[in-house]
Amino acid sequence: MSLRLSGVTAGYGKLPIVRNLDLEVPSGTVTAVLGPNGAGKTTLMLTIAGLLPALGGEIGVEGKRLPDGRPARANNSGVVLVPDNRALFTGLTVAENLEIARKRGGPSLDEIRETLPALIPRWNVAAGALSGGEQQMLAVGRALVQKPKVLLIDEMSMGLAPVIVENLLPAVRHIADSTGAAIVLVEQHVRLALEVADDAVVLVHGDVTLRGPAAELRGAPERLEAAYLGGESATAAR
Repeated sequence: MSLRLSGVTAGYGKLPIVRNLDLEVPSGTVTAVLGPNGAGKTTLMLTIAGLLPALGGEIGVEGKRLPDGRPARANNSGVVLVPDNRALFTGLTVAENLEIARKRGGPSLDEIRETLPALIPRWNVAAGALSGGEQQMLAVGRALVQKPKVLLIDEMSMGLAPVIVENLLPAVRHIADSTGAAIVLVEQHVRLALEVADDAVVLVHGDVTLRGPAAELRGAPERLEAAYLGGESATAAR
C-alpha cells in the first residue's frame, strides 16, 4: 500500500476533528474523501501532509511511518499537497512556477505540457493572470514535478464553474493511471468525484459514515444521502 492511515485522530491543539480513521490508498488508485463543510476533510489532508501533527494513530507511506508534524519529511517521503487556495507564485509565469517546484528526477516540463496541454498557450503568462481553471491545472502540475508517491488534492473545484470541473477531474484519473501515485481527492462535486475515484469515504463531524467502492456508491444515492446526514443507516460498506 502506498498510503496507510491506522487509527488516525487529527485536529488542533487537544481538540480532535477527525477521529480514529483507518484508510488505505494503493498505488495508482484514487480515493475520494467526501462530506459536508466542517466534516474534517481539510484537517485530514493537512495532517497527512505533516502540516498538522496527528493527535493519535500512524500515517505510513510505502510501509514507512511518517513523523508527526514534519512537512519537509513528509514531502521528502513523496507526499505532495495541492491546497484549496492553490498557493501559486502569482507574479511568476507558468513555466517559472513549475521550474521552481521541480525536484531532481521528477517529470520534465515537456512531460507536464503533455499531461496538461491546456497550459501550453499560457506557458509564459503570469499565474495571477490565469483563469481559475488554469490556476488549478498549474497547481496540479506543480505537484507533479515533485514526483509524488502520494498526491493530496484538496477541493480541486473550489470557485470553479461545473463545466470547468468536468474537464479538470478526469485529469486526476489520468495522473493515477500514468504515474502510479496514490491520490486522495477531497471534493464537493460528489458525482464527478465518484466517476474518477476507485474508492470513497464519507466523513461527517470527523467520523466515517460510509465507505466503499466508488462505482457501488455511485449507484446508491440514497446511501450517500443518509451518510451525509449521519444517519444510522449510513454504515460502512467495507
